[in-house]
Amino acid sequence: MIRLDNISKQNGHQILFIDASMGLQKGEKVGLVGPNGAGKTTLFRMITGEELPDDGQVSIDPGVTIGYFSQDVGEMSGRSAVSAVMDGAGPVSELAAEMAELEAAMADPDRMDEMDDIVARYGDVQGRFEELDGYALEGRAREVLAGLSFSEERMDGDVGSLSGGWKMRVALARILLMRPDGMLLDEPSNHLDLESLIWLEDFLKGYDGVLLMTSHDREFMNRIVGKVVEIDGGSLTTYSGNYDFYEQQRALGEKQRQAQFERQQAMLAKEIKFIERFKARASHASQVQSRVKKLEKIDRVEPPRRRQSVQFEFRQAPRSGDDVVSLKNVHKGFGSQSIYEALNFQVQRRERWCILGVNGAGKSTLLKMVAGTADPDQGSVTLGGSVKMGYFAQHSMELLDGDETVFESLEGSFPQAGQGSLRALAGCFGFSGDDIDKRCRVLSGGEKARLVMAKMLFDPPNFLVLDEPTNHLDMATKEMLIAALQDFDGTMIFVSHDRHFLAALSNRVLELTPDGVRQYGGGYTEYVASTGSEAPGLHPAG
Repeated sequence: MIRLDNISKQNGHQILFIDASMGLQKGEKVGLVGPNGAGKTTLFRMITGEELPDDGQVSIDPGVTIGYFSQDVGEMSGRSAVSAVMDGAGPVSELAAEMAELEAAMADPDRMDEMDDIVARYGDVQGRFEELDGYALEGRAREVLAGLSFSEERMDGDVGSLSGGWKMRVALARILLMRPDGMLLDEPSNHLDLESLIWLEDFLKGYDGVLLMTSHDREFMNRIVGKVVEIDGGSLTTYSGNYDFYEQQRALGEKQRQAQFERQQAMLAKEIKFIERFKARASHASQVQSRVKKLEKIDRVEPPRRRQSVQFEFRQAPRSGDDVVSLKNVHKGFGSQSIYEALNFQVQRRERWCILGVNGAGKSTLLKMVAGTADPDQGSVTLGGSVKMGYFAQHSMELLDGDETVFESLEGSFPQAGQGSLRALAGCFGFSGDDIDKRCRVLSGGEKARLVMAKMLFDPPNFLVLDEPTNHLDMATKEMLIAALQDFDGTMIFVSHDRHFLAALSNRVLELTPDGVRQYGGGYTEYVASTGSEAPGLHPAG
């Protein structure tokens, strides 16, 4: 269906592709992986025709429709979410918009004299709308939006008033409703809560076109793709299997390549030693000559390119008391909506609580009360003795000073620390070389999240309060963070929609439900086993 043959592409001085090829067939679900800046978005844009390769050819079978979801969402205000989603389906949405205008005109007393024409036009438009199965389309649009956690009110409200994350969902819903022959999804799992993520997973499993997607969510990727294409050093390499299988194969390939490289290096060293030793002796001249020729003809094995993976190690945090935080008879509401009523909740040393609940259940509010940035309306929140807290809030990244460089930002937080240890800290969180001199205002969401995390973990707290810490992180940084937090000796309470993160780090679950709060003694894995589902909104209240 889609083929890239011997593609070459350069952006400025950066070479993205050299003679790279890949093919995508109907029914295949493919994950696109590679380090940041390797050219994943450029590849998508070449398939859609928004960019052309410098050399080589992109071919798509005639008649194949392509839907592309990117992180750049266009302007959508002035319409409801439902009509913005139906827009993706072409003429039906235009007819729906005209019907809405005509309905308003029929109810307008100032237009009584035009009524015959309006009613006649309405009949024509409605007839055409029905022919195109328009009513079913609206139902399907609402179904997709509901799957992405939209309430009825939000579906019918103006898209312009939605936050960036919700607008992303509208753009995604548009592609899903379109059901094109080929879907290109760039980070569709960003900005989704757990329920929406699991719904999207099921939707994509049932999609019968060709799917090419990137995602920083390991679990999501594993469950959907059966093939992985890796961009690395200008070439495209295809692996069959899911993400875990790709990682194993890649590691195995690197190991074999390293062994091959070392064997060749040993052989070359031996030959060179012989040449050096006997080159001055006439009796060995022919042997020396033949070995020199042999060396010239040998294809040199390149060592595998090392992926930079730096481990962050926690310095030992001072020990806290056994009672870390205690919430007693806590009431909290917004306007007429009550979120907590008489909540009693206790966190003990070394417990790792993950907080689960549907959108709007009060997960972030609970963390804010624990962190002291929001007060309960009634009741008390008390921190225990010797507790030193680190709080990662969803808006933490907005608090960085845009004019400071990464290094100045770290230095401002830790004036006593030496340059060497701050550079090492920056390196652990992916700021190497010139990255350390970037101004905070030009950092991507992922880079800002890494900088905030570096600041929080350098002077180690013994109690971590984390609100969606992995939202902007790539897979490599997530893995580093999970490994570091598994070694963390303190206490944690956190919210995340990343199932790999939840399963790896929690040993307690607090579930927020409409009927009150439930506590589970095991971690997320035990919670899934006991409730039979992966998210609160997906299992029957019992």
